[in-house]
Amino acid sequence: MLDRAWIAAHIPHQGSMCLLDAVREWSDTAIACRATSHTDPANPLRAEGRLGAANGIEYAAQAMAIHGALLAHADDKPRQGYLTSVRSVSLHVGRLDDLPGELDVQAERLSGDANNILYQFSLSHAGRYLLEGRAAVVLDASALG
Repeated sequence: MLDRAWIAAHIPHQGSMCLLDAVREWSDTAIACRATSHTDPANPLRAEGRLGAANGIEYAAQAMAIHGALLAHADDKPRQGYLTSVRSVSLHVGRLDDLPGELDVQAERLSGDANNILYQFSLSHAGRYLLEGRAAVVLDASALG
């Protein structure tokens, strides 16, 4: 299991914006992470004292970034991905901050090439889906020209 220190060393999100605590497991096509930052009153995504469920998309995006870092070769130059769209998002709860314990964050690579990737993602808590959807990621926006 990879911990928060490893995660922070491999994605651009730092400090309290690094939302994930650990990587539970991963393969060439999928990643499963855990998070507890949704319970932190100082979570930077909170608004008006609450953490809305749509913020779970950022949790999933960070799992996708970690997946990219895990798949990169050691001598590759780090690439910063951009979330270009989210589709078919279903929110099954209104907020995340009222859930005790850990969130399970999952992302599965459905298709892609060296620059464009399509992921399916979900967040769950105690076996209950909180949100799910699909996200498109571009690794080099200048290559789209």
